[in-house]
Amino acid sequence: MSHDVLVPRPVRDSQSEMAEIVLPNDANPLQSLLGGRLMHWIDLAGALAAHRHSRSYVVTASVDHIDFLVPVRVGDLVILRSSVNRVFSTSMEVGVKVFVENYIADTAQHVASAHLTFVAVDAAGSCLKVAPIIPETDEQRRRYDDAGRRREIRRSELERRRRAK
Repeated sequence: MSHDVLVPRPVRDSQSEMAEIVLPNDANPLQSLLGGRLMHWIDLAGALAAHRHSRSYVVTASVDHIDFLVPVRVGDLVILRSSVNRVFSTSMEVGVKVFVENYIADTAQHVASAHLTFVAVDAAGSCLKVAPIIPETDEQRRRYDDAGRRREIRRSELERRRRAK
C-alpha cells in the first residue's frame, strides 16, 4: 500500500485478540505467570493492533504503567485484546486489556491493562506517517480523548527528565 495517501481507518480494523496458555516455563516457582512474560505478551498484542492499523513495521516507543491485579496460574488461558486508541503523526497509542480465563471453572478476571506507544517505520527504520483513526463508539471516543491527555502527561514527564539532567 502506498503511504502517500493516508486514508483514515476505523478503530475496529485495528482490534486484535491474542490467546496464550500459561505453561510451566512461563511461571515462577509458585506456579504464577512471570510479570515479564505478561509484559512481553502485552507488547506483542499491542504491536498486532499497531501493525493492523499502520500496515507497516512498528517499534515500541513507550509503555505506560502496568498493575498486575490478580495472579495467573499455570494452565490458565490468558486473553489479550488490543486496539489503536489514537494516532498522532508517526506514532500510535494502543490499549491492551488482559484477562485470565479458567476454562475448567468457566470464570474470567481482568488481569492488567496497559497503554503503549508504537512508531511506524520502514525497513530502514525511518519514521512513517500513519493514517488517522476513526473512533466510532462512545467507548472508542473516550479512549481517543484519554489518549490525548496521556500524551501530554508523557511529554511533560519527558521534558521534566531532560531538565533534570
